[in-house]
Amino acid sequence: MTNPDPQTDPRHFLEMLYRAAVRQALPAHNLAAFLPSPPQRAGARTLVLGAGKAGAAMAQALEAAWPADAPLEGLVVTRYGHIPPRAADAPAQRIEVLEAAHPVPDAAGLAAAQRMLAMAQGLTEHDLVICLISGGGSSLLTLPAQWQGGGVSLADKQRINQALLVSGASIVEINCVRKHLSAIKGGRLAAACAPARVVTLLISDVPGDDVSVIASGPTVPDPTTCAQALQVLQRYAIDVPSDLMRRLQSGMLETPKPGAPGFARNAVHLMATPQQALEAAAQAARAAGLEAHILSDEMEGESREVGRVHAALARAVAQRGQPFAKPCVILSGGETTVTLRPRPAGAPKGRGGRAGEFCLGLAQALQGQQGVFGLAADTDGIDGVEDNAGAWVTPDTLVRARSLGLNVDDYLDRNDAYGYFSALGDLLVTGPTYTNVNDFRAILVI
Repeated sequence: MTNPDPQTDPRHFLEMLYRAAVRQALPAHNLAAFLPSPPQRAGARTLVLGAGKAGAAMAQALEAAWPADAPLEGLVVTRYGHIPPRAADAPAQRIEVLEAAHPVPDAAGLAAAQRMLAMAQGLTEHDLVICLISGGGSSLLTLPAQWQGGGVSLADKQRINQALLVSGASIVEINCVRKHLSAIKGGRLAAACAPARVVTLLISDVPGDDVSVIASGPTVPDPTTCAQALQVLQRYAIDVPSDLMRRLQSGMLETPKPGAPGFARNAVHLMATPQQALEAAAQAARAAGLEAHILSDEMEGESREVGRVHAALARAVAQRGQPFAKPCVILSGGETTVTLRPRPAGAPKGRGGRAGEFCLGLAQALQGQQGVFGLAADTDGIDGVEDNAGAWVTPDTLVRARSLGLNVDDYLDRNDAYGYFSALGDLLVTGPTYTNVNDFRAILVI
């Protein structure tokens, strides 16, 4: 099957680039190269623990690559609906897979985390633990911190998590708080596995690929502090129970730090990253005869504002051939944020995620620029909590919308990207992809 022509079929061409990026990050393509050898000592265990949107796919890839005669057991937790169908020739399942809620944790995630800590009890220095960690693990692997006479309740975690998600806080800030309210994140899972050797395989979904931020770093040292978590809570006016506030202020909920002896035998491998996914998309564009330019895999900020910046760049290319000559593709990744605007009482809530809000800002600022097409999508196949991965923007987006009585400014005001692009038939719907290297954005200028 030939690839779509960017000149005559720009929408499907952009979708082809997105799928090339996703394919690069699939566990089946890259996990086996990072697997350690099974323990050689008789009776030694190999325990697999994991969490994230790619957790089930990572577990299946591990089972396919692991020697059939070598012991293997374990448990991973993934998002509801994110378990890939098993191939007819797949080996027998030896790693149990559970499902839980994302982006706000639920009781299923709590139960899974409790079971993982129980499975880690009694390990020896001869045992091996392989941890499969990917984006989404912060909410899927939830175990609120406890102390004598009290603790953080699941309801507290849910409320604080939800407030942070709509506050405009960055993923680094959000996960700093998550680590200090947890009994399993921020290096605590690795500590529970000691003295066994721990090998962590990661799919990165965070700007800069900071391993302590991915899924809130359950198996790596945490450089952040209780004081920094408090600063985030105060910056975004997030209320927390008074007992929790006192324990954060006193440092009693501090996480294991770099240099701690418990991490001496641990190894960490990044098996898929946003940059690698963007490079795969760029290679696909170049194979089609277009120049491809990767701006960055670390872009952050308000989604709509990032969309407007991309629009300004695309207009400069289209109108003046600067800073890039057309035809070309402009690619970027990272993790933007959406700050929900206050709504009047009784007003309908907006629907959509980072990719859709980026596209609203892009369309608004492009002003119908001829020859410019855009696609923004989340590489896990789910933009926020809706059923679409993202959306397209075309030169006639605003004209078609106005003919339906849709005003882009109104939809931005109520954070309703889903409603806007659904009415236009411009949602990209892929279903779960079983991986996650975060935001993907492609602008085609012809």
